[in-house]
Amino acid sequence: MVRARRGGRGRPPGGVDAVRPRPVGRLRVLRREPRPGAPRPAGGTRRRPLRRGPRRRPAPDVRAGRRLPRGPDEGGPVPPPRPRAAGDQRPRRRAVVLLRPALHRRPARPGPPRRAGAGPPPGPHPRVLPRRPRAVGVPGRGGGSPLRLPIVPTLSEADSKALLASHGLPVAGERQVTTADDAVSAAGELGFPVVCKLGGDSIAHKTERGLVRLNLADAGAVRAAATELLDAARPEDGEVHVLVAPMVKGNRELIAGLHLDPQFGMTVMLGVGGILAEAVADVAFRLAPLTERDAFDMIDSLETQALLGPFRGEDAVDRDQLAAVLLALSRAAEADPRIVAADLNPLIVTADGTPIAVDALVELTEETPPASEQSASGARRQGGDAPRADRSSTIPTPEQFRALFEPRGIIIAGASTHPGKFGFVTLHNLLAGGYSGQIFATNREGSEVLGVPTVPDVTDLPSGEADLIFLCTPAAANPQILRDAASIGVKAAFITSAGYGEAGEEGLKAQDELKALAAELGMLVAGPNGQGVVSTPARLCAQIVAPIPPAGRIGVASQSGNFVSSFENYAVQTGVGISRAVSAGNAINVTVPDYLDFYGDDDATAVGLAYVEGIQDGRTFAERMRSVAERKPVVVVKGGATAGGQKAAASHTGSLASDDRVFDGMAQQAGINRAATVEEAFEAAATFATQPLPQGNRVVVMTTVGGWGVAAADAISHTSLRLAELPEDLFASIDGLLPPRWSRNNPIDLAGGETRDTIPEIIDLVTKHPDVDAVIYLGIGIQSNQAALLRSGGFYPDHGLERMAGFHEKQDARYAEAACDASDAYGKPVLVATELAVTHPDNPGPRTVRERGRLAYSSANRAVAALDHLWRHQQWRQARGLDRTS
Repeated sequence: MVRARRGGRGRPPGGVDAVRPRPVGRLRVLRREPRPGAPRPAGGTRRRPLRRGPRRRPAPDVRAGRRLPRGPDEGGPVPPPRPRAAGDQRPRRRAVVLLRPALHRRPARPGPPRRAGAGPPPGPHPRVLPRRPRAVGVPGRGGGSPLRLPIVPTLSEADSKALLASHGLPVAGERQVTTADDAVSAAGELGFPVVCKLGGDSIAHKTERGLVRLNLADAGAVRAAATELLDAARPEDGEVHVLVAPMVKGNRELIAGLHLDPQFGMTVMLGVGGILAEAVADVAFRLAPLTERDAFDMIDSLETQALLGPFRGEDAVDRDQLAAVLLALSRAAEADPRIVAADLNPLIVTADGTPIAVDALVELTEETPPASEQSASGARRQGGDAPRADRSSTIPTPEQFRALFEPRGIIIAGASTHPGKFGFVTLHNLLAGGYSGQIFATNREGSEVLGVPTVPDVTDLPSGEADLIFLCTPAAANPQILRDAASIGVKAAFITSAGYGEAGEEGLKAQDELKALAAELGMLVAGPNGQGVVSTPARLCAQIVAPIPPAGRIGVASQSGNFVSSFENYAVQTGVGISRAVSAGNAINVTVPDYLDFYGDDDATAVGLAYVEGIQDGRTFAERMRSVAERKPVVVVKGGATAGGQKAAASHTGSLASDDRVFDGMAQQAGINRAATVEEAFEAAATFATQPLPQGNRVVVMTTVGGWGVAAADAISHTSLRLAELPEDLFASIDGLLPPRWSRNNPIDLAGGETRDTIPEIIDLVTKHPDVDAVIYLGIGIQSNQAALLRSGGFYPDHGLERMAGFHEKQDARYAEAACDASDAYGKPVLVATELAVTHPDNPGPRTVRERGRLAYSSANRAVAALDHLWRHQQWRQARGLDRTS
């Protein structure tokens, strides 16, 4: 066994304690510093007094008990990383991704040294950790039990690589030795040049301590380096060894690893930049276990694709080998539940494109995580599709959902004669919406409200006539009202009352009791603290706010009632209507995934549209969203995407937010179409509801004015779409219809050379061509806009203005009809965009698009964004053998 010399320089004797990670950019860098006066490892030498005299100035964010400013909004800039030469293999300060807790490192156990040249141990790593780690709690929702992430020890670089190699991680040949002579022998076997590092379970920062020697070209250099490294060992290092490895060189660095997320469990990470990953911030996550398809999707989703192609005379990254690295990490996490985190940083890409892990870190716990935290929970078949998530007995039945969305009769509990009360507004909106079923109401005085007679108590109503009750009553009265409603055959309830989980401990207690009561009664209970429910097939508008949306095929479910109103308002504005809409409120009995799952089998609904904030069981959420996406598109807006948003979401719903990039990776993996804004989300859903899915990404842009086409081409370049090359036959056909000044390329700029029939003819030619997958038509309504000015300019109807204005208006309506007809005829998306859709919505061009039940987009960029959602969803379906044409 090699022990440290007594005269080693540096830190006072003691263990190594963890200091809170300091965020840098979007990732985190972990710093560990000595704990003064910590106990020495068993078997160590006697204590030495602290050195006096000059020493390195301590880092102000650690030794002085404070941290550096994190950014301009906190008082200062983030210090830039120190520049390093490309291919430098010295171990780096670890990039700890996301929510990893601080590490508690213990001295290594005494034991025999590893034999020089010994290879990695076969099978699972044999080390058994003798001490139970402490744990740190992550705040949960509403005071419930938080997920506890263990504070765990870290394996040495050699042991980390050995563990991962046993699951298929490709690593360079290395030797672990304990003497200088053995180091020379190992270097001879590996071939010069080599790298030597001092290793051990208790050595945290090899680079900072100067424990790395690079580019050693001969035996003499290796002998000298190994001797220096062994002499540099300290008492607190415990057992040490010299790791001899080939000198790997390359101009590109990647980072990969494992991260245990509080909501989604084990995830696999891939990023660009190695030590610069924090600054580059180009990182992809997927939930483990990965399929081969997931691994390649991760690689393709990185934004810095130029670094993955041929680069500065080096070959493109071997994507098969990079995928093998990600799959090995996934297998390790699935097979060994002790793993809570892993970093491969950096993965150096060699000149021939091979990614090689030159440094590794694995963190273990001796405690097996609960099943909800393990990646094996709901595991998918390797290389195949996930089985549809089990439907728990707690999920409402189709019969209960029919009672909520298509009730035979409805009871308004707490109807009021005061026009400012929820009980009045709800009854008013129900009547105004034209609900044709039976309407009952309760009022303590028995007063008639809006012509509807009331009774003091639910039990005064006939049995079996109503299957939905809408409660606008105090929280304290609700339990008895629900019992009474169940006694007369009511199967579903919507509760607007506040004062539950969002209202502190007493509210949480009341909410738990309400949840238990719903289970006891076998009743679907939506809410509490919800806004209402809309079902246009039943002409049902039972909600405490306006508007009444037009009928359509978008199914809305939201954790926030405000966004239900937003989506309904957009439906009114655009004319693209809604099938169902509901605010989940505190969701004690019915969650957003429950509603979306119902929409997945609902004939009245073509697409699910949701707003979510916190997610309690991320793994189940992902599996259920995947199940819905296999049946119908799902568009999601996620609140709490930033730290500020997470704080606001917690105060709003008590939700526990996951890191946004983990959610984004889960969404791509599960087939969710994630939108950045509410506007984008509605337009994506409206496009799914009214356009067929494209079979490819080849887009033709057609415009009457050049500038719009340029803007559309720019927007397309930032998406998964591409401008189609005009085939020769299509080019010739267009050329025969337009004067020579047309653009003669895609975008097709008509350059003002069209006749009355040109635009419909070209729309038809382009749309039906087999080498075109989608069309964006820009500039509709220009002539009708001029017609409006002709009518109002003071000279109308003289000078032929009446005839000309009417001609322009008919032509724009005709062009809109042509676009919709071509889409219907050839089963391809044809999107029409003009700012007149919002500035002059009654213009015949956008108005006709609206009357045909389609969305008229307000700009080329928004049309491109919506079409990109369609194509990405279709790609996801095609990759899983779920292709359909509409």
